[in-house]
Amino acid sequence: MNDPQIGRRAILRGMGGLAALAAVPSIAACGTGTSRAAAGGKGGGKTVVVRDSGGSYGAALQKAIYTPFTQETGIGVKVLNLDDAPLLAQIKQGRPQCDLINNSMMSHFKYVKQDALETLDPDRLKSLKSAKIPENQITDHAIGHSFYGQCIAYRTDAFGGKKPESWADFWDTKAFKGGRAMVSPDGDLPELEFALLADGVPMDKLYPLDVDRAFKVLTRLRADIKKFWDSGPLPGVLLSRQEVTMSTVWDGRIADLQKQGVPVERQLNGMRRQFSGYAIAKGAANVDGAYQLMDFALRAEIQAALAKAFPSNPSSPVAYAKLTEDERNALAGAPKYYDKGFDADIDWWLKNESAVTKRWLEWARG
Repeated sequence: MNDPQIGRRAILRGMGGLAALAAVPSIAACGTGTSRAAAGGKGGGKTVVVRDSGGSYGAALQKAIYTPFTQETGIGVKVLNLDDAPLLAQIKQGRPQCDLINNSMMSHFKYVKQDALETLDPDRLKSLKSAKIPENQITDHAIGHSFYGQCIAYRTDAFGGKKPESWADFWDTKAFKGGRAMVSPDGDLPELEFALLADGVPMDKLYPLDVDRAFKVLTRLRADIKKFWDSGPLPGVLLSRQEVTMSTVWDGRIADLQKQGVPVERQLNGMRRQFSGYAIAKGAANVDGAYQLMDFALRAEIQAALAKAFPSNPSSPVAYAKLTEDERNALAGAPKYYDKGFDADIDWWLKNESAVTKRWLEWARG
């Protein structure tokens, strides 16, 4: 897994699939954890095992969090790259390989339904107050540390100087000519919210989603959708090759494209935010170490350090003040942009994801 968003994609649809996999014997041996920080010093040789997604995101976590944590505490950090289903199976068998889980908040909510996470003691997390973590990102079992935003990416040379300002413009292929790309359920949650915004639904009135209306709006654009993407790099590839002039995209991908000289820009109006967070595996071998690493990672200065190493949008509003103006404004979570977007309603999607995905697949096949 080489992308922070892949964790959400890897969740099996519905808890039935996870429960079935949890029943598979001998799966606890799965995983490819590698030691990335040596233990020693005042940590007394202890090690905390953390699950993350690896790749460039994992390298940034190592630089901004794991190595400084070991240097400060002496506690080693071992990294485990493992998908949700086998990890859940380990927990259900009482043999979790990891202590701390870094995953999507939606995934954590699914774990809770399977009684797979420890109930958190907020008194052991001093950073909650100092970093001013938003109340809506503090739950009984997980704490949100960052988010990614899904937004519009467009070629700046495609529309004669005009700039798309909204999802209505994304749908307007007369004024903004060219093909479009949108996500498939293998990449992320179906983009019903964007269709409703394009049809005039106010951002604060989106939920509960009007599914019938959303699919009617999607159908209006269907002939112009040239590709449904299922991985983070693909929108950039399509835009670079000029196969499309606009695509939905994870906001962190835009900076890389611009560095490569691709004439692209993002539009954050109507951005959908989805948070990632930390949780402790039920039955973790090193609960104390998991709390210490979580508390360290939630510090405002550490969240800011991660944002410098990777286009991660901190949940801590204090973290943005620790960045330069250029660093801050490159992030979709910057104060100047925040009100342009909305948080995905996890409760609604947990109840409706399976049915919406089934309908989306039928719709996409035409």
